[in-house]
Amino acid sequence: MSRRHKEPEIVQVQTADAFANPLFRLGFGSQSPLEATEYPLTRMTDNYALLNSLYRDNWVVQNVVSLIVDDMLREWYTVRGLPPAGLEALAAAERRSRLRARINEGLRWGRLYGGAAGLLMLRGQEERLSEPLALDDILPGTFQGLYILDRWQGITPGTELVFEGGEPVPAYYAITDARGHTVARVHHSRVIRFTGRDLPFLERQAELWWGESEVEALYKDVVAHDNVSANIAALTFRANVDTMEVPNLDQLFSLTSHEMQRRFWNTMQAQTVLRSNFGVHLVNKGDQLHNTQYTFTGLQEVYESMCLNLCGASRYPMTKLFGRSPAGMNATGESDLQNYYDYVDTLRESRLRPALEKLLPVLCMSALGTAPEGLRIDFPPLWTPTAKETAEIAKAKAEAVVSVFQSGLVRADTAAKELRKLSDETGLFGDISDEEISALAGKTYQDVTELRDPMAGLAFGGDGEMFAQDALALDYDPNQLRDKNGKWTSGGGSGKIKGTKYAPSPRANKAGLTVAPKTFGILRGEFNTKFPAAGKGEHGQVSYHGRRYLLEADGDGSIVVLSSWKE
Repeated sequence: MSRRHKEPEIVQVQTADAFANPLFRLGFGSQSPLEATEYPLTRMTDNYALLNSLYRDNWVVQNVVSLIVDDMLREWYTVRGLPPAGLEALAAAERRSRLRARINEGLRWGRLYGGAAGLLMLRGQEERLSEPLALDDILPGTFQGLYILDRWQGITPGTELVFEGGEPVPAYYAITDARGHTVARVHHSRVIRFTGRDLPFLERQAELWWGESEVEALYKDVVAHDNVSANIAALTFRANVDTMEVPNLDQLFSLTSHEMQRRFWNTMQAQTVLRSNFGVHLVNKGDQLHNTQYTFTGLQEVYESMCLNLCGASRYPMTKLFGRSPAGMNATGESDLQNYYDYVDTLRESRLRPALEKLLPVLCMSALGTAPEGLRIDFPPLWTPTAKETAEIAKAKAEAVVSVFQSGLVRADTAAKELRKLSDETGLFGDISDEEISALAGKTYQDVTELRDPMAGLAFGGDGEMFAQDALALDYDPNQLRDKNGKWTSGGGSGKIKGTKYAPSPRANKAGLTVAPKTFGILRGEFNTKFPAAGKGEHGQVSYHGRRYLLEADGDGSIVVLSSWKE
């Protein structure tokens, strides 16, 4: 190869680009307290004794571990795809096995220790724990519940991995006794995992495929909070300090006899007793007594900052973790609670749903004898609106459904179904039956409201006089003759009405189309309902009996039929 085409030599150079200001001891390599900060890897999750002590002794740690779990299970879950009898049988099986309490226990120990497991206990399969769980082998009434074991209680994951739920998990778990002897080997299909905070792959491997304890991430904030709280409590004993000036006090302690010092000490004790019981302090004439009161200004802000740090580390709002009312003018805390409930919803989807979806088929086989296809788990909302908010939601959504129905975009049965769906959220319209929906099948808004306009066929003249336009109104002529029996006639006594301006006739609309009187009345009523503010000359379309009509407002409350076509 010639020199011209010789490949350039690659030289590896270590770069150290960082901010530094040696004069002021700032930045990289400087002798500043910030640069001396280190974050050693402690893996506090492995400290079983410390976690136990914190949970038993510290109420903040108990709240951090338990409150979110209680909120995750507060509304439980609903199942779609089962008849009412099946839902009742499923709920009865859950109550017998205390399933809700066992899942609560598993989630709590998973958050505290970083991992826990629930063993599916099936009667008659105690000797088959190492075999994969087959749904067809589950007999009715054999599900006994979940046996919860935390990661330190004798359950050890194996080294072989399989994919379950999109992540690698141990294929088998070893159950050991107090002496460390393996008493059972359990297949992963019979185990429901409850893990703590997620970790990177290598750290998860170091934790034997469990997670991180919730306490590890906020341990330093718990220590800071407890120390600040204890110091504030200790300062209350120094809130009121009395100081008395004693002449030659140093000589009294250094030169006088022990007897004189004892008498002085007894005098001080007697003064303390009198001060405590009667509020009287006796001193010699000429002695000076000073009272020093400590002000706690600024301590509340310091303590509040410690509480806020804990809230940020634990992902709780202040009102939830510490049970405080919202601070500030017009503060309600609703936004904080809504954000918190959004976070709880993510935990229900990521932590609770996989456990329930693995457990539900087993529960159905035991309670119903079958596991139906298409079962779906839904979580009810955690935020419960007030009665006023529920009424406003129902009104807004019902009006939206009615508006779409009136515009002709949906049929009557579809609108009724949409209204019935609102029952889950608002508690209204739940009594709309399937028979009522079937009776409305294929009907439009015009079909439902036909002949219900009380003003159909009536119009107002220029002077405000009401007169009949078609057969929907009663024909009346004050000058019409009567026969000998008092009946109205057309003059010849036949009882038939001749063609007068009050008699029914096909409606001709100025330059528009001629339609039947009944059709005209329905079109006009529908047009005025859909376009109540239409001015003279404005157009609109109305559907009736499979035809579409183009109508024009005449400015007097009536219409002109311009054209029509088949839909």
